Amino acid sequence: MHGHNTDVLLDDPLKRRLLNDFQHGFPISPTPYKDIGEQLGISEVEVLSLLATLQDDGFISRIGAVFRANSVGASMLAAMAVPEDDLDRVAQIISAYDEVNHNYEREHHYNLWFVVTAEDDAHLQNVLLDMEKCTACPVLFLPMLHDYHIDLGFELKWT
Repeated sequence: MHGHNTDVLLDDPLKRRLLNDFQHGFPISPTPYKDIGEQLGISEVEVLSLLATLQDDGFISRIGAVFRANSVGASMLAAMAVPEDDLDRVAQIISAYDEVNHNYEREHHYNLWFVVTAEDDAHLQNVLLDMEKCTACPVLFLPMLHDYHIDLGFELKWT
């Protein structure tokens, strides 16, 4: 929350509860925001409005499920060694693929990293090969050997 007006957040118990209480156990129903509203004593519209404000203010980036790797479709971590003066162009090409959520630069010989997700292994391999062709940069394939679950939720401390 660095760089955000945390005073507004700290003074609003509903925003604090939305950020803290629904990291786990998000209602799985046709009306999850209505269900959250009932737990908080507010309307579905108010829940959606508070979440939109939190997103606009940069406190949250997305609301969605996190699936264990390769439990739905196929995915693979990949990296490229891109010449520094070509990094922006190649990163834009990689980000344009629907199968890529984001990419990031690392200080390493392999300086562009990303995860590719597809409906099956064949499509995944085709996307990776197409990336090589479109960028003229070889892709380093980094398939998962061991599955580690990292819980991304944490108890927020308000001071």
